[in-house]
Amino acid sequence: MIYSSPDDWDKAGFKRVLLFGMSGLGKTHVSNMLRESGSWFHYSIDYRIGTRYMGEYIVDNFKAEAMKIPFLANLLRTDSIYIASNLTFENLAPLSTYLGKPGDLAQGGLPFDEYQNRQAQHHTAEVAALHDTAHFIDRARRLYGYQNFVCDSGGSICEVVDPDDPNDEVMNTLAQNLLLVWIKGSAEHQEQLVRRFDANPKPMCYRSDFLIQTWLAFLSKNKVSADKVDPDEFVRFAYRRALDARQPRYEAMSRNWGVSVAAEDIARVKSPAEFDTLIRQALE
Repeated sequence: MIYSSPDDWDKAGFKRVLLFGMSGLGKTHVSNMLRESGSWFHYSIDYRIGTRYMGEYIVDNFKAEAMKIPFLANLLRTDSIYIASNLTFENLAPLSTYLGKPGDLAQGGLPFDEYQNRQAQHHTAEVAALHDTAHFIDRARRLYGYQNFVCDSGGSICEVVDPDDPNDEVMNTLAQNLLLVWIKGSAEHQEQLVRRFDANPKPMCYRSDFLIQTWLAFLSKNKVSADKVDPDEFVRFAYRRALDARQPRYEAMSRNWGVSVAAEDIARVKSPAEFDTLIRQALE
């Protein structure tokens, strides 16, 4: 770790942290608060993925849908209209819409092969965006003069690294440049996340082996063919399994490469000074 003690953290003139954990536990909320203070640069992995690495895929998908409408198709062919993604830190819907959900096309699903292809694209993009972190650390300080740096990672970071491998390239790159901080939720938090997801099921990114196992388990359990799968029911099923599968991977990331803080403590942080104190306590 780049900070091995509270004293190291206190003396650091340019503090650098990466927040990781399940989406919905406060990573973006705290990152926004730090950014708004004026002294922290906020680097969002999901935003980088959606703009730098998957932006063309996203816009082409919009155009493919527009081309199905004759009126819009003619305007597109003559360059009379412009279609763009309005992806922001707070609104990642263009990225999640492109990732989609597998299942019945009539219910808005994707063929499983195409779904796997988009998952692979996201995996490649996420690795690239994580490697870009060092560049943005330098850029934030050298170009903009920021005093501190927070990387707001996606919930799927644990899907693209091997936290138990001391030679993992991504983990080494991150640990050499930032303090990795796991926002650890309780069993109660997990139940809240499940309820929230059930009410509004969203696309997610998974490891290939986990995805295939989960897909086959869903087909078997529900005795349904791939082209008749309810997309929302599948992602609800996958989400519950992903919560259990990701927990030990997050824990290994924290144990081998960083520290952890409780989600309820993060929720109480209202200022950079309080965040400072919380990280100091974690390093103790």
